[in-house]
Amino acid sequence: MASSTQKVLVFAGSAREASLNKQLAKLGAKRIEALGGEATFIDLKDYPCPLFDEDIETQGMPENVVKLREILAEHQGVLIASPEYNGFITPLLKNTLDWLSRPYQETPGLGLFAGKWAALVGASPGGLGGIRALPLGQQLLANLGLIVLPQPLSLPKAGSAFNDSGALNDAATGQKLDALCQRLVDVMANNHP
Repeated sequence: MASSTQKVLVFAGSAREASLNKQLAKLGAKRIEALGGEATFIDLKDYPCPLFDEDIETQGMPENVVKLREILAEHQGVLIASPEYNGFITPLLKNTLDWLSRPYQETPGLGLFAGKWAALVGASPGGLGGIRALPLGQQLLANLGLIVLPQPLSLPKAGSAFNDSGALNDAATGQKLDALCQRLVDVMANNHP
């Protein structure tokens, strides 16, 4: 079992209330907990940040960016559910990660991400399940210095993928999510890929 210090921050790159990716992220957080990890789900809608602009940054780090930085600093891993917009990750996800990658006080640029683990999942009501955006998300996270687990989970036809309790209808997909969450919990506990 992972030690209590191995915490995973879980969020979706969508602010929409009925987001399928939020639903998948929440399920991922539950599965991490069930598999021996410690997960914290946050909703980026609760932390609105301006579009990244160095002119804004020179006036002082926005309050919600500071809050997100403090939350991320307390976690050793992330599980991100990434929607796909026109084949790419969402502007919300990119903007959030851009703000978090900036130097602030004693933390150098990218310092918040160094040595942390990351896993990606994606859901879409369409047949591709966000699969075009997931490699781009993995590339971005790797560029930021995170250690990214291979084989992200793609969830196509997500509009009908969840039952009333929030679990996945398809047992095989549920097993894939569990396997990814278990790998994340295990690598964090063992501190090696």
